[in-house]
Amino acid sequence: MASPRFLTLADVAEVLNTSSAQVYALVRRGDLPAIKIGGRGQWRVEGSELEKYIERMYDETKTFVSSHPFVESDAARDDG
Repeated sequence: MASPRFLTLADVAEVLNTSSAQVYALVRRGDLPAIKIGGRGQWRVEGSELEKYIERMYDETKTFVSSHPFVESDAARDDG
């Protein structure tokens, strides 16, 4: 069975393992493209846009990790 083309914010939250409120914030900031449909203005995120967002976050994380190398003192600080 094929995945639906559009996802609700709750669906996106489940995929990203976060809250619907966090997904709403991503949409409202323009970080995650979405459309508003219907008289009540329900938000929908296209599956392909969600995949692009995830890839972009991997790229941004890779850049962050490259420019902020891990050192053992970081691990000790996080444990404490």
